[in-house]
Amino acid sequence: MAGVELRQLRYFVAVAEELNFGRAAERLLIAGPSLSQQIKALERDLGVRLFDRDRRSVSLTSAGAALLPHTRALLERADDLRLRAGRLSGSQAVRVGYVNWLPPNLTSRTEAVAQVHVDAWVAPSHTQAARVADGSLDLAVCWVRTGDLKRLGLRAELIGADRLFAVAKGVDTGDVLARDTDVLIDDDVTAWASWNEYAEESARATGSRAVPISDGGVTGPAFFDHVRRSRRPVLNCPKGQTASLPPDLVRREVVAPRIYWTWSLVRRESEDRAGVLAVVDALREGVGDLGIHAPDAWLPEDDPHARSA
Repeated sequence: MAGVELRQLRYFVAVAEELNFGRAAERLLIAGPSLSQQIKALERDLGVRLFDRDRRSVSLTSAGAALLPHTRALLERADDLRLRAGRLSGSQAVRVGYVNWLPPNLTSRTEAVAQVHVDAWVAPSHTQAARVADGSLDLAVCWVRTGDLKRLGLRAELIGADRLFAVAKGVDTGDVLARDTDVLIDDDVTAWASWNEYAEESARATGSRAVPISDGGVTGPAFFDHVRRSRRPVLNCPKGQTASLPPDLVRREVVAPRIYWTWSLVRRESEDRAGVLAVVDALREGVGDLGIHAPDAWLPEDDPHARSA
């Protein structure tokens, strides 16, 4: 086995698939006699005959047929090893945009594979996705729909999810049914297009009440003012997920269903640069489903991470 080379294993697979030395040699771009010699050398090193051949036909022996799937698997692992090694140079700069959330350990997870530069322009999800599509960014962490991905030529990997909650007046911190909440829809479609799409669909799906507003109060102090004026708990936006609540307001968990917002790591479908793909691999590793596939979880139908998507 010490003399076996990966190229000889590739030759074996090519001949096994073609069952013709001439066609296999053309496919491999080598001379026919050289291919035959390499197969004989491989058989000698392995100690088994791989092919039965005469002047008219070539066929796999029982040993050759048994070894073929293992050889393919070995070559796949070798290709994966070479690809991963190529991604470990850490020399390529990768531009990442975001909306308001980034993985908290982004730097430590990616520093070995690329020089990640987080873009200073914080923009809405639809804007960041469009910037990846036009090449202004290499990657973006944002909320997207399957339709967006198809239209813009993008791919998305799940790297985060927020379970949304409601904010209410009073002291009751118990669970609240989704249908008993309000959800705010702002008329500024430039800033809130993604949220408005999400909020409108969640209202239709869960029975909550859509409340139109015109002051940007989907988040921030204006949001708290809307809560104070409302008779019902108000669904929180992901942009306010970590904001501290004023002392006169409380957080209430939303149930039946639990409402989730997903964060995708978005890249171009045609992306083939090793550094960019290495960052994608590093950030999606070990993520899991983050609760979004639980029986009582809700996602928009067109969410790329929904089971039906």
